[in-house]
Amino acid sequence: MKRVTIYTVQGCPYCSKAKNLFESQGIEYHEVQLRWDTPQMNDLIARTGHQTVPQIFFGEQFIGGYDQLNAFHKQANLKVFLYEPTKQ
Repeated sequence: MKRVTIYTVQGCPYCSKAKNLFESQGIEYHEVQLRWDTPQMNDLIARTGHQTVPQIFFGEQFIGGYDQLNAFHKQANLKVFLYEPTKQ
């Protein structure tokens, strides 16, 4: 299974929604809590080009934030995608 990593900021309602969606689907995730205006947050923004949280990765693939996760969930079974081998 691809590792699910979610970068969050404390108090973010969309971060909570994303985590709740994973939990409702029985999907384990690794949470990395960040703070605004830190080198780690700045590195993440430079890596993804997104300045919002949550920022969600399936393996090394950046999928976006909560809206993208929810849209993906509605289109496909998240578990099936997470178990698919990475296409090269």
